[in-house]
Amino acid sequence: MGNRFKHGFTTVADDVTHADLRVEGQIPAWLTGTLIRNGPGQFEVNGHSYRHWFDGLALLHSFTFADGRVSYRGRYLRSAAYLRDNATGRINYRGFAVDPCRSLFQRVMSLFVLPPPGHNAAIHITRVADRFLALTETPIPVAFDPHTLETLGVYDYGDALSGQVTTAHPHFDAQRGIAINYLLKFGFTQTYQIYGISGARRHLMARIPAPRPAYMHSFAMTARYVILAEFSLVLPVAIDVLLSGKPFIENYRWQPERPARFLVIDKDTGARAATVEAEPFFAFHHVNAFERDSDLILDIAAYHDARVIDHLRLDHLRGDQPSLDWGELRRYRVPLDGRSATYEIITDLPFDLPQIDYPRRAGQPYRVVYGAGSHPQDRDFINQLIRVEVESGAVKTWYEPGCYPSEPVFVPKPGATEPDDGLILAVVLDGARESSFLLILDAATFTEIGRAHVPRVIPFSFHGTFFADI
Repeated sequence: MGNRFKHGFTTVADDVTHADLRVEGQIPAWLTGTLIRNGPGQFEVNGHSYRHWFDGLALLHSFTFADGRVSYRGRYLRSAAYLRDNATGRINYRGFAVDPCRSLFQRVMSLFVLPPPGHNAAIHITRVADRFLALTETPIPVAFDPHTLETLGVYDYGDALSGQVTTAHPHFDAQRGIAINYLLKFGFTQTYQIYGISGARRHLMARIPAPRPAYMHSFAMTARYVILAEFSLVLPVAIDVLLSGKPFIENYRWQPERPARFLVIDKDTGARAATVEAEPFFAFHHVNAFERDSDLILDIAAYHDARVIDHLRLDHLRGDQPSLDWGELRRYRVPLDGRSATYEIITDLPFDLPQIDYPRRAGQPYRVVYGAGSHPQDRDFINQLIRVEVESGAVKTWYEPGCYPSEPVFVPKPGATEPDDGLILAVVLDGARESSFLLILDAATFTEIGRAHVPRVIPFSFHGTFFADI
């Protein structure tokens, strides 16, 4: 059968400044706004390949809807990495799984003066005050124009908070009117810092010691708590990140003898309310979390171990018959009375890249989650969209042979009262036709309403956000 999805890991050379898309089916007239997605679009420079999917150079995509029509733009983020790598014909900056050769002297000096970052913010999109930001796992967001996708430069919060690792998945607490994220700071001791963003300013909410920090791509939030899930993929010696000469992720070690831990932090006091152990596991993405009686309920796209990180290396994904590890949708019950956490499996379908009706249900009980996974009879890559009723486990799917969808983004219908009254938007690679289209599904029935054809392949991206006001 061969690799039918490798075109999703092929470099796209040119920007597309504007294109009206041909539509099959229909786009509801009420759908107005812009979906902006982020992900890698350049996977090598002058014959030198970036090693991991997470290291490709950032390419922004926008789909703008009005009056039943849709237009597309694509533009590379003009990061330091994009500009310098393409000017010099080589890889210049450290990334997730790539690190240009540095002398021992340069590595030692990085203890005192950090090497310059590449600002390759290729994972997600958010808005802070009136600025639109591209995000990655280093705490240096890059601002861009949401209409033209033009790069505006590195965004400076203008405060004294510092650290080396963050997430590209901040939460928004509507009750408190703040965005929340965490920041890992290396030093003689390691510290998780929980911070809030009010307007355009950050403020520290909590500091938690992290003797052996875990790799965390995201975290959880309930109405009262922030929950950091420390998986069993940890950094035994934090200084190795600076001195080892290895790429960032290769300094972490899978240690199944070390339980996973949920660190529960009170948002208002900054105190650690509980530390709850669980069987070792790994995850990229939390789905949602909420409080039920005296327990916390955390839904997570979980893996038995961290092998999936190696499975997402580019040489593997571009191979003839790549094999992939798959996550499962788990519901963790996290007691606050000293007992260990337990979990149940909500659905046995492969599942990740979750999305919910976030503005209305984040940190609250909810009914439906949307995600992407793999068809049980065709598990070559992400080739199926999934709708799951989290209490009953009832499932609906969208699958088309040879097609590979991105994360599904939920867009509620204006004035909607039902939890899934709206649409699902997902970019899909058609492997046979070597082209991409934007798929539009009814979120409740999971049936196709229409698709808009894009005039080129869109490489596999990670995450996106719909903005109704642009």
